Amino acid sequence: MQCTSWAGVISGMASTVVLPVGTPMNPQPRGWVMIGEVVPVGPARKEVAVSETREEGLSALLHETRTFPPPEDLAKEANAQPGIYEEAEADPLAFWASQAKRLTWDTPWADVLEWELPFAKWFVGGTLNVAVNCVDRHVEAGLGERVAFHWEGEPGDTRTITYADLLVMVSQAANGLTELGVRAGDKVAIYMPMLPETVVAMLACARLGAPHTVVFGGFSSDALRSRILDCDAHFVVTADGGYRRGAPSALKPAVDEAVAECPDVERVLVVRRTGQDVAWDEARDVWWHDLVPRQPETHAAEAFDAEHPLYIMYTSGTTAKPKGILHTSGGYLTQVAATHRLIFDLKPETDVFWTAADIGWVTGHSYIVYGPLANATTSVMYEGTPDTPTRDRWWQIVEKYKVNILYTAPTTIRTFMKWGEDLPAAHDLTSLRLLGSVGEPINPEAWIWYRTHIGGGRCPIVDTWWQTETGGIMITPLPGITATKPGAAMKPFPGVSADVIDNEGESVGNGEGGYLVLTEPWPGMTRGIYGDDERFVDTYWKRFPGRYFAGDGAKRDEDGDLWLLGRVDDVMNISGHRISTTEVEHALVSHPAVAEAAVVGASDATTGQAIVAFVTVKGTEAAEGEKGEALVQELREHVAREIGPIAKPRQIMLTPELPKTRSGKIMRRLLRDVADDRPLGDVTTLMDPTVVNAIKDHMAEGGDEKE
Repeated sequence: MQCTSWAGVISGMASTVVLPVGTPMNPQPRGWVMIGEVVPVGPARKEVAVSETREEGLSALLHETRTFPPPEDLAKEANAQPGIYEEAEADPLAFWASQAKRLTWDTPWADVLEWELPFAKWFVGGTLNVAVNCVDRHVEAGLGERVAFHWEGEPGDTRTITYADLLVMVSQAANGLTELGVRAGDKVAIYMPMLPETVVAMLACARLGAPHTVVFGGFSSDALRSRILDCDAHFVVTADGGYRRGAPSALKPAVDEAVAECPDVERVLVVRRTGQDVAWDEARDVWWHDLVPRQPETHAAEAFDAEHPLYIMYTSGTTAKPKGILHTSGGYLTQVAATHRLIFDLKPETDVFWTAADIGWVTGHSYIVYGPLANATTSVMYEGTPDTPTRDRWWQIVEKYKVNILYTAPTTIRTFMKWGEDLPAAHDLTSLRLLGSVGEPINPEAWIWYRTHIGGGRCPIVDTWWQTETGGIMITPLPGITATKPGAAMKPFPGVSADVIDNEGESVGNGEGGYLVLTEPWPGMTRGIYGDDERFVDTYWKRFPGRYFAGDGAKRDEDGDLWLLGRVDDVMNISGHRISTTEVEHALVSHPAVAEAAVVGASDATTGQAIVAFVTVKGTEAAEGEKGEALVQELREHVAREIGPIAKPRQIMLTPELPKTRSGKIMRRLLRDVADDRPLGDVTTLMDPTVVNAIKDHMAEGGDEKE
C-alpha cells in the first residue's frame, strides 16, 4: 500500500512556571522540583524556574537563553532557505522525491513509499547503482580532476585522490573482488584502518551489489567473528595493520583468529600498510597489491533495486548479541546526500569538508563516504589520533588543507578544551566557515568553546542528532535559517517528523522532558535488524506502538526547540525524580575548572539512586590534596545552583582521564560498575583499560568526597 503519514499524538503533559528573582519559595508540594537561582551565563541569564512533572516523567531542568543568528552572508547564499520547512511539511513525500531526483537513476520509481509498519520501501521500482552516483557520474560531468580525498596518514605520508583516480581504483577493486568470487548479494566484511582502500572497498562492494559490513578496526577478534557469522560473510578485506598513536597496530592477526572459527570465509584480501610480518594462508589470503593493480581500469556497473541491501552495520544492544542494522540503497543515499548538502551548506566547487570520525561507525559511512561523494565533495581523511605526534595535529591539518567545514564529536571537543585554547590559537583556522557536532548531546560550554576557539566566534554550529538506525541526520539546525542555541539540536530536518512524549504516549508541553519518538517514515531508516524481524519490532516499535522509539530522552524548551538528554538507560531516579545524566554533566562542565564529566546513578538506600560524578579538570587546575577537596565541594554547590539541590552529586571523583572506547565514547556502563562496586564488565574495547582500573582503585580508597 502507499502511505502518506502515520498517526500523530497531541496534548500537553505539564507546565513550567518562571518566577521573578526574589519570589518567596514555599515548601515544595509533592512532584515539584525547585530549580536553582539566577546565574549569569555569558550574554544571557538562566531563570529561576519551578518545574512540575509527574514522577514517572523525565525532568527538564536546565535552561539556556543564549542565541546565535546565522551570519548574514551565509544566510543569503545558503542551500536551504526558510521556505524549505513549509514545503516539506505540506508534502513530505514530494519533498523527498525532489531530493531523490538529484541522484542518477537507471529506472525511475513507480511509488515514493510503500509502508507496512514497521517496514518501509522507498522509491519502489526504481533502480540505481550507488557507486556510480558517488563516482562515475561526476567524472562523466567533467569533474574528474576534482579532489575526492586529501588523505593524511598518521606518520605524515599523504595521498591526493581525484574523482578520476577514485573511479579507476573502484573499478579495479570491483574487478578484483569479482575474480575472488564475489557476486551480487554476497556479504563482505571490511576490517580496516582509515585508508583510501577502505573507501574503495566499500564502493567496490556497492558497485557489485555485495552488501558490506565494516567492523571498526579497534574491535576484538571475537567481535569480528560474531559479525562475520551473523551476516554470513564469505569474504574479508583487511590490512596488515594501521598506525595508531605513533606505532603500527596489527589487524591481520585478529582476522586470522576470527576466521579460524568462520568456516564459510573463502578469501581474505589484505592491504599492506605497515609492512608488519603477518601469518599467511596461501589458499585463502591474497595481497591487495598482487590482485587489484593488475585489473582492468574499467568496470561495467549494474543497476540494482532501490531496496537492494547496501550495508549491515552492527551496533550494541541490551543482549550480548549485536544488532545488525540493515540499510538499503535508494532511500539511504537520498537522505545522506540531502542532509549533507543542506545541513552543511555544502558548496562542492570550493569547500573542503572534514568529518573527523572513523569509517567503522555510521558517521563515517554517511558523512565520509556516501553523502559527501554523492555530492562530489572534496574531503579530508586522517588515519590517526588527534595527539600524534602533537596535540595540535588536527589544527595543522585544518590549516594545511584549508578545511571549511569540520564535523566531530563532543567528546573530542571536550578533550581539546582540556588541552587548552593555545593549541588551536597557534594555527590559522580562518578557512573554517561551519562546524558540526555528532555522537552525543553537546554541553553548552563545550559548544561555546568550539564556536569561540575553533570557529573564531563566527562559524555557525550544527548540533546533529541521529543514529545508526536512522541512517542520516534527523534533528539539526539549518545554518542559514536557524538562530542556534548552545547545546540544542533545535528542529527535525525538513521531511522528518519527531515528537517528545510522556509514558502514556502523549506529547509533552514546552519546558518539559520525555521520550523522543519518530512519527513518520523517512528514506534512510533501517529496514530491520538483519535476520531478526521480531527483535526489530520489540526493540524499536513495541514501547510506543506505531512510533519509532529512539531510546533517547529529550526536552522541548520554552520555545519548542529540541534538546537531547541522552539514552533513557542513563536516566537516574533520584527521590522519585527522573533526572538525565546529560543535564548534570552539562552543569558540571559549565564550571570553568572542568574539562569533561561523566555522571552515573549508584544505588542508595535513602534516595533509591544517588548521583556519582567523575570529572577531569583543565590542565592548570589543581585536582589533588586540599585544593582538590575544595574544588569538589565547589562543584557540588555549582550543580545545586545550576539545577537544584536534588541534582547535587553525592560523590565527585577527580580523575586525569575517563574510560573511553577507541572511538572516543565514554563507557558509562563501566563507571556504573565502579560506582556500585561491582566487578568490571568487558574492557576490551577501551582505548586504555588501565584508566578504569585506576578509577576503581581510587574509589575503593574512598574517592574524593562524599556528603
